[in-house]
Amino acid sequence: MTDRQQATSGQDSTDPAPTGSVPGGTGYAAQRLHLLREDGRVGTARRTALAELTDRWLAGLFSTAADGLTGVALVAVGGYGRGELSPRSDLDLLLLHDGHVGGGKGRAVPALAEQLWYPVWDNGIALDHSVRDLSTARKVAADDLKVQLGLLDARHIAGDPGLTAGLRSAILADWRADAVKRLPELHEMCRERAERHGELGFLLEPDLKEARGGLRDLTALDAVAASWIADAPRTGLAEAGARLRDVRDTLHLVTGRATDRLSLQEQDQVALELGVLDADILLRQVYEAARTVAYASDVTWREVDRVLRARSGGRVRRTVRFGFGSSTATRNTAARGGADRSPLAEGVVEQDGEAVLAHAARPAADPVLPLRAAAAAAQADLPLAPATVRRLAAETRPLPVPWPDEARDQLITLLGAGESAVTVWEALESEGLIARMLPDWDRVRCRPQRNAVHRWTVDRHLVETAVRAAAMTRRVARPDLLLIAALLHDIGKGWPGDHSEAGEVITRDVAVRLGFAKPDVETLALLVRHHLLLVETATRRDLDDPATVAAITSVVGSTGVLELLHALTEADALATGPAAWSSWRAALVADLAERAAAALDGEHGASETVSPEPSAEEERLAVEAARTNGPVLSVHAEAERPADPGSEPMGVTLTLALPDRPGVLPTVAGVLALHRLTVRSAAIRELDPIGAGPVLALTWQVAAEYGEVPEAARLRADIRRALDGGMDVTRRLAERDAAAPRRRGIAAPPPRVSVAQGGSASATVLEVRAHDAPGLLHRIGRALEDTGVRVRTARISTLGADAVDAFYVTGPDDLPLPPSRATEVARSVERALS
Repeated sequence: MTDRQQATSGQDSTDPAPTGSVPGGTGYAAQRLHLLREDGRVGTARRTALAELTDRWLAGLFSTAADGLTGVALVAVGGYGRGELSPRSDLDLLLLHDGHVGGGKGRAVPALAEQLWYPVWDNGIALDHSVRDLSTARKVAADDLKVQLGLLDARHIAGDPGLTAGLRSAILADWRADAVKRLPELHEMCRERAERHGELGFLLEPDLKEARGGLRDLTALDAVAASWIADAPRTGLAEAGARLRDVRDTLHLVTGRATDRLSLQEQDQVALELGVLDADILLRQVYEAARTVAYASDVTWREVDRVLRARSGGRVRRTVRFGFGSSTATRNTAARGGADRSPLAEGVVEQDGEAVLAHAARPAADPVLPLRAAAAAAQADLPLAPATVRRLAAETRPLPVPWPDEARDQLITLLGAGESAVTVWEALESEGLIARMLPDWDRVRCRPQRNAVHRWTVDRHLVETAVRAAAMTRRVARPDLLLIAALLHDIGKGWPGDHSEAGEVITRDVAVRLGFAKPDVETLALLVRHHLLLVETATRRDLDDPATVAAITSVVGSTGVLELLHALTEADALATGPAAWSSWRAALVADLAERAAAALDGEHGASETVSPEPSAEEERLAVEAARTNGPVLSVHAEAERPADPGSEPMGVTLTLALPDRPGVLPTVAGVLALHRLTVRSAAIRELDPIGAGPVLALTWQVAAEYGEVPEAARLRADIRRALDGGMDVTRRLAERDAAAPRRRGIAAPPPRVSVAQGGSASATVLEVRAHDAPGLLHRIGRALEDTGVRVRTARISTLGADAVDAFYVTGPDDLPLPPSRATEVARSVERALS
């Protein structure tokens, strides 16, 4: 930058400086000032008018200064080339010549440049300028990606139009020829910029240009489109760009500076100038626009990766967004045709690195499909294809109220996926599906939090809290309640009064809508109402004072609720930002929770877990099994999968009774896994119906992972064959897993196996908490069998994507295990599942 540039480019006044005797200068200054202050045009119309006014002025300067000189053109590039001229925008200009600068022309071109650049500086306008011939321009562009991006928007202003046309043709041809190399460079540039400046859709003082989802990303999307490799989804994109530019224009006028950072002190005035009610609404509009741009960027870069992968047929870097910025992972994937589709869930398949609808899927007849598709995509660590999301939004009917059980389970499964749920959630939000399913969500969507501690907007904070909670699901007996409470704990923000009190009311309504039982509704409401109780008490009260612990126990009432509140407290703080959680706070909260748990245990004491009475079907089958000394199986179909919006997915209740013998649990569980049946719940009971010896009664609630549930006769035959030794279930499962395509999937929290204290006086209770997966119960059963213990009773539950199981085991003497032996068995099972 020259001394002249340094002296003029930093002026703070929006008033152009006088231009003295420069031809056309005074007229331009007056017209520009009139356009910015008195003309009445705003937005795109004003930007276009300002660009046209500047074009005429510069063309006049060129005509006077060139004085018959040929083989020269004045070209606008970059933002000015796109006609996006804000009040304090730089002018990006290229003086292009034909390269024949011998003789007098060699002196005339620099002289012409001076007569063009100085009037710009005299008007207080920042200038980015260069003088090049076509060959040099192409070489510089090949060496500097930013220069090449600017030249993609080259637009003729004055001089020889053939030179400008030749430049545009050459630069576009070079860009398309080098797209395989250039686009990954551009993607990396965008990623690095996002890491430096953050995400525009969440920042309290965002940079409208540089932050992710800002104006730079719009330029990158246009560059991708120019490569002919891919194009961005255009719905709402132009409007989002116009909104961001309108805010930047107003910011320039309010501050009198060429700034792109929407600082706190300027937001009220910018909102006033734009006719927006307040700064919060202004930020929400900015966030909405930024999220549209960011989502379009995600979709576009995935498509770029797909096309480049197809061209290379080898290793590529697949980008997966996790909140802000992105992480990259390398997949050893050959280019695959469109017909290569592997099932993920009923109606959902993976194709070319995305979750898409199966050919037979009928969104209009399956209201749970959006959640099922979202859960399957998140658990497989895949994005939802944009066309799939659009079709789901257009065709799916609203969920009935209360929701079917499957819908609630799929929402929990989606949230339980952790970080990979963020990208899928954003895809659903982009088409309005979240607000359609959860009407109260609209009030917190894009709502800013004017607190420096908070890193995210309210809605994103709720999702991030669920992400953090997903890593803590092994710490609680009800991971489903933890995840829903995390999603709703600040849902009351934006309503009058205390957000916790408002949130309690809203949470009751939402929990009923989701179909939770009344006790669970009350637990969720309590967690939301008191989600700040532990941290506020731990940091403000004396923990040695009995009244402090009593204040906690009187609210939570049980150790189960206490562990949920403790996990929610930690997840909330971690999702808020680095300043909200520290080792000191964590230690205080843990200490308080431990004291409260001890008080609750002392108050209520250990209680024997009472198993439900056996059903009439279990008793009938147990009598027959005892009489015949063989296995007896009953399979009852719950429902077909009809086109009834309120129906549950096809499933069966399977009840098996047989004389007690080793290997029953892993064998039957393995057969169900081979048939791709997922276990919703299960119970194992030991009965002695006729005094002839113990009989095991096993009742399973199962559903098809995808496709149809096998016929009852086939299930009976395979279970009998496996129990008789005619089928090696373990080997068959291993062969199937080895033949299945390797899928990336999420990194779930490790399994946890613990000994429940005081759970039973007649058996040792082992609690298993793990990520649900095909064959999980088979592996648990085998691990228990390998330790030599006997499973007397079991309670199996699948809550979303988490298995929460309890096994009542005894030793060979039919007595509870000694404490050291119980711990050894628990560790052995945990190792087998890791």
